[in-house]
Amino acid sequence: MSDIICVTDRKTCCEDFLTRIERIAELSPKAIVLRAKELTSDEYTSLAEKVVKICERYGTDCILHNFTDTAVSLGCRKIHLPLHRLTVLDEDIRKSFGTIGASCHSTDDAITAAEYGASYITAGHIFPTDCKKGLPPRGLEFLSEICRSVELPVYAIGGISADNIDDVRKAGAAGACIMSGLMSCPREKIRDILDM
Repeated sequence: MSDIICVTDRKTCCEDFLTRIERIAELSPKAIVLRAKELTSDEYTSLAEKVVKICERYGTDCILHNFTDTAVSLGCRKIHLPLHRLTVLDEDIRKSFGTIGASCHSTDDAITAAEYGASYITAGHIFPTDCKKGLPPRGLEFLSEICRSVELPVYAIGGISADNIDDVRKAGAAGACIMSGLMSCPREKIRDILDM
């Protein structure tokens, strides 16, 4: 299995979104995080129902993003949250999840995420990326510090490519998250990205 998590972005998707999800899911990424901040709760639920079914068909983990009510209603036990949402997550809702991911941007964030029961964290952005134009990347030393600060799997995010994935792993990361690369690449390149 790959150590690459696909984070979705419908805006940069180069083909029908569900077709792209299927192409990725069938090639066994570590997981697919269904991120769609621009959707209402009802719209997200409708999309999540379809994505969860696709992922189930291929035995790929589907991690819903931010919409805890949708995850609970669909029986999806994996959620990824911004740290500020994790710290105020209702204890009864927290018990609905077997896996909780958190987005972290500092060592303090990572320690807080661990204290609040995160199962894994994403740390970024590590390298320059169009998603964060104008913001300087945090770099590999930052990633190493995060990995040393917690005993959780850490997935690097931001500007990850075949040219730097080995450096990410050497820094202690369990793997990486790829968003625009997997959403916008030609379909014949999906496997190459997941096999980096």
